Amino acid sequence: MSKDGRPSPLTLVAPGLLVAATGVGAGDLLTASYAGSRAGMALVWAVVIGCLFKWALTEGLARWQMATGTTLLEGWATRLGGWIRWAFLAYLLLWSLVTGGSLSKACGVAGDGLLPLGDRGQSQAIWTVVHSLLGLGLVWVGGFKTFERVMAALVASMFVCVIAAAAMLGPDWGAIARGLTRPTIRAGDLPYAIGLLGGVGGTVTLLSYGYWIRETGRSGEAGARLCKIDLAVAYAATGLFGVAMLVISSRITVDRSGADVALQLADQLREAAGPAARWIFLVGFWGAVFSSLLGVWQSAPYLFADFRRLSKGRSDAIAEVDLDRTASYRAYLVGIAVVPLLLINLPVRFVQLSHAVMGALFMPLLAVTLLLMNNRADWVGPSFRNGRASNVLLALTLLTFAGIGVMELVERFGGPGAS
Repeated sequence: MSKDGRPSPLTLVAPGLLVAATGVGAGDLLTASYAGSRAGMALVWAVVIGCLFKWALTEGLARWQMATGTTLLEGWATRLGGWIRWAFLAYLLLWSLVTGGSLSKACGVAGDGLLPLGDRGQSQAIWTVVHSLLGLGLVWVGGFKTFERVMAALVASMFVCVIAAAAMLGPDWGAIARGLTRPTIRAGDLPYAIGLLGGVGGTVTLLSYGYWIRETGRSGEAGARLCKIDLAVAYAATGLFGVAMLVISSRITVDRSGADVALQLADQLREAAGPAARWIFLVGFWGAVFSSLLGVWQSAPYLFADFRRLSKGRSDAIAEVDLDRTASYRAYLVGIAVVPLLLINLPVRFVQLSHAVMGALFMPLLAVTLLLMNNRADWVGPSFRNGRASNVLLALTLLTFAGIGVMELVERFGGPGAS
C-alpha cells in the first residue's frame, strides 16, 4: 500500500505477476533453449503469439469470475455437468504428480549449479528435497501475504537476471525485429515453433489466477478491467523472458537434455561473457524454477479444495470461503510436495508422454468452455460477454492448441519409433 492508503502499482499487478512467475519454469527454459539454438531469433513471433493466447485464456476465466462470483471450476460443474469436475480431478492428479516431480528436480539442478554438495547426482538429490520441503513450509506457515512477498523477490531475480545475461551477450536487434515483423518457419523449425506457442506461460496454472484475484478482493466490472491490465503486464514480462532466453540460446549449441540444459547455458555464457554472466544466469534460472515450484505448491491445493467444496454440494460464493485453511488444501499441499519426490528418477520419456497428453487435453478444453460460457448473456450478463476480439483470439487459441495436441500425440504414440 502507498502512504495515502491506496494500493501500490505493484499490488495492483501482483496476481498477474504471480501467474506469470508460476507459468514460467524449467519447461519454458528448455523449450526456448532448443528453439534458440536451432532457429536463432527467427521464432520470436511464436513467443509473442503464445503470450497473447495465454492472455486471452486467463482474461476470459477472470471475466467469468468477476461476472458470476464463482470459480471457473464451479462454472464447469454447475453449467456443463458434474462429469467435467471428475475428469478435471483425474487430470489434476496426474498433472500434480508429473509437474511436482519435474519442478523439484529442476530446483535440484539449479541448487547444484549455485552450490554443489558432493557429486552431481547426490547434490541434485539433496537440493531437490530441500526445495520441495522449503516450498511446503513457506506455503503452510506463511499464508498468502508471505507467499506474495517471496514471489515478488523471485520474480525480480528471475526476470532481471535472465534479461541482464541476455544483454551482456549483445543482442542482435535487427534479427529480433525481423523475427517479430516477418514471421517465418524454416524447414525443420515447426516443432520448435509449436513448442514456443504451447510452452509459454503455463497450462493448469492459469486457473490459479482466479484464486489469487479472490485474495485481492476484485469483483465486478472494475475488477475485470484491472485484470486486463495486470495480465497485460504479466504476459509482456513473460514475453521478454522468452525473448531473452532465445537471445542466450541462439549463441550456443544445446546438446544436453532436461534441466541440465541450464548448466550448459551457464557454462557457455561464462566463455562468451565472463564468470559474472554465468552466475547472473544461474540466479535467474533458480528464481524461475523455484518461483514456479512455490506457485504450484500454493495454487494446486486451491483447485483440489475447491473440488472438495463442490463435491459436498456447497454453493457459497468463492469470496466467502477460505480454501487455504481447509483440511483438503493442507492435505493436497503435503501430497504435492512429498509424493512426487518418490518418482523423480522415472525415465524422461514418461514425463514427456504425460505432458503431451495433458497439453493435448487441457488447453483446448479451457478455450472451448470459455467460448461457450462467456458468450451466454444469461450466464455472465451483457457487459461481461466475449467481444469480437475475445472470440477471435479464443477460437485461434482453440485451433492452435488442438493442432498442437494432435501433433504431439501422433509424434509420441504413432510416429516413427513410437512404442
